[in-house]
Amino acid sequence: MIKLALIILGAILLTILIVWLIDKFIPTKAKPFITLALWAIIAFLGYLTFDSVYGEIKFNKLKEKRYRAAIERLVDIRDAQLAHKTVTGKFTKSYDALIKFIENGQFTLVERRDSSVLDKERTKAFGGVEMFKEIIITDTIGFEPVKDRLFKNTDRYKQMMNVPLAKEGTKFTMNAGELEDEKGNKIPVFEAFVKKTDVLYDQDANLVLKESQVQSVEGVNGDALRVGSMEEVKTLGNWPKTYGSNE
Repeated sequence: MIKLALIILGAILLTILIVWLIDKFIPTKAKPFITLALWAIIAFLGYLTFDSVYGEIKFNKLKEKRYRAAIERLVDIRDAQLAHKTVTGKFTKSYDALIKFIENGQFTLVERRDSSVLDKERTKAFGGVEMFKEIIITDTIGFEPVKDRLFKNTDRYKQMMNVPLAKEGTKFTMNAGELEDEKGNKIPVFEAFVKKTDVLYDQDANLVLKESQVQSVEGVNGDALRVGSMEEVKTLGNWPKTYGSNE
């Protein structure tokens, strides 16, 4: 878009040069008509320059507004998924299951305290001299509803699958599964994402294409707003901290 603006600016300067040459060498009778036409061209090119630059400014403001709204939903999905894993040991690929969990699931509240017990093996090894080992005792002291901790006084979790400010019916794609590490251990993973083309569905196609190719520390890299991954063990979002914490 900046390149286009420079091209238009160059055309304006060239047209001004032509006007000057006409004023210098064209017969007097023909000058008013030609000069008027050229100044009209200059005005039109000036408008195109302004519109191209201002259009990108408007696009960036709208993009930021929509990204922030979408990221808030992605954070809610991640919080709900992490709570689900804490309680059940795994993530889920179903929004219905996740909502049901939020409404009915409970965190177990525990209290940990240090203690010591007789270490029979060491006591035997030291000829009967009593030896002790430190242990941690965990006691369950109660339960806390998941909904109260994550979404107290709100039911916004019921809408977390819907992409805000996008075309009606647009939803975040959500997946869950397992990855195997080098030792053969199964590690739960999840991801949720929405394509930038869906978030910016009604914007200039060239600007959306450019945005989908962003690779920058100040931008949302790639062609989607994303949290988590199905290819590596992480729960980070791919947005910069200017949009809020991605951790």
